[in-house]
Amino acid sequence: MSEAQLPTASNRADSELSRKPHSSKPPPARTPLPVFQAFLTLIIQFSEPITATVIYPFIIKAVRSTGITEGDEKKTGYYAGVIESVFFLTECLSVFRWGRASDKYGRRPVLLFGPLGLAIAMFGFGLSRSFWALMVFRGFQGVFNGNIGVARTVMTELTDPTNRVDLFTLTPIVWSLGLTLGPAIGGLLAYPADTWPNAFRGWPLFVQHPWFLPCAVTGIFSFGIFVVSFLGLKETSKRDRKSQRRSPSQESDGTLNENENTPLIQDDVERETYHSIATPTSSETPPESRRNGSFISLLSDPILRRTLLSHAFLAFTDMSYQVLIPLVYSTSISVGGLGLSPYQLGVIMATMGFGGGALNILVFKPILKRIGPRKTYMISYSALILDFGLFWVLRELAGGWFGRVNWVVWVLIGVQMVVSTFGYAMWNAMGLCIIGSAPPGALGATNGLAQTVSSGMRCLGPVFASSLYSISLETKLVGERGHLVELVMIMITLVGVCASTMLDKKLDGFETAVDE
Repeated sequence: MSEAQLPTASNRADSELSRKPHSSKPPPARTPLPVFQAFLTLIIQFSEPITATVIYPFIIKAVRSTGITEGDEKKTGYYAGVIESVFFLTECLSVFRWGRASDKYGRRPVLLFGPLGLAIAMFGFGLSRSFWALMVFRGFQGVFNGNIGVARTVMTELTDPTNRVDLFTLTPIVWSLGLTLGPAIGGLLAYPADTWPNAFRGWPLFVQHPWFLPCAVTGIFSFGIFVVSFLGLKETSKRDRKSQRRSPSQESDGTLNENENTPLIQDDVERETYHSIATPTSSETPPESRRNGSFISLLSDPILRRTLLSHAFLAFTDMSYQVLIPLVYSTSISVGGLGLSPYQLGVIMATMGFGGGALNILVFKPILKRIGPRKTYMISYSALILDFGLFWVLRELAGGWFGRVNWVVWVLIGVQMVVSTFGYAMWNAMGLCIIGSAPPGALGATNGLAQTVSSGMRCLGPVFASSLYSISLETKLVGERGHLVELVMIMITLVGVCASTMLDKKLDGFETAVDE
């Protein structure tokens, strides 16, 4: 089917609004959240940021200690980028299948695989001593993080438009908690025999495997999350709850059954309060492309394509920024960085996570409800330009002007961390934009596709940014300290800002009408 035959978001929304232009009904009452099920969904998501970020404070030192760089500090970026990218490569290769599996077999079993697999992978990473072993277990972490899109699907199925924003704005809090505890655990507990020699130097395990302790702690966290979720998590897929399984003749790898032609959430409240993308009524037949849950059929929707384009820019630039933080901060001042220790880096990143959670509650959530996800995303994404620019300033001050990290540099590090908290707003807003763009009946597949795009870009981001950083240090391109990496990332972010203007304007009505 051609793009011209597909309904646009504006047409769908205008059609819905024309049916109810001036409804005399009072605004629907807020539906109470299913607290325990919502809690379980959130803590499952908590296992991803804590396991993903625990390695950040020590990964640069760990890569150098494997001997892969042969003592050349400038080459660290190449190999650190590979470690980060393999995580998202394996996530990318598995995430869409996780989403499709959840549509076919149910959300619960797919979600439970995540924290259990992560626990095993974290113990393996902590016991690894070679670069290649680190890469293998980091890859397994990516596989078991691939079901994060299913968690967002469950959150949507647990809620309706009167309470969905409340639950989705808790996600950045969970992430900020993970982003706080992960680096803190990694920075404080890595190399314990060096930090606390009296307590740990007598233990060969912690001397020979200096990053085992933080990996074991996060692995235990993940296993505990698995146990609690196994005992309490319920299935949310309507088809599974009603035992409407497909017969063998109906199953295929690329399509959804007839029951999936309508939205996963079909209550009357949602039909009246969605102001962005109207769902088909019983008399309406979805376009053929919306009957099919394959990659091609989902990508045939221009609204979803534009949303996924912005999602791709977000994932690429944000992950590039995240991988540059430990690289720039831990590289020696003489080489071109700030020369901070894993302990200092862990404290900085933990503080950033705590501040992001606080600002999300006090500032970002009210803004999101007031102006909508599209405008919130456009504003918060633009902050990345300042983040990359501050790397340039910090490196010049620490190396070129002062020759050390003094109070001026620390103040600017604090400014950069404050600006970084806008990341929580842009990811939360983008999550709602994706749901608002999802075709009816393919919410699980859409979230899986979005996570696939995200994983693919987050796979490219680390290896691109870290390699470009190493190239900048080696060639001294753009300034004496090599600022090519900052220049290129600022330019890419500017293109991403332009792409965000193509998001459908009706998405700003998605989930905000309930507050009017």
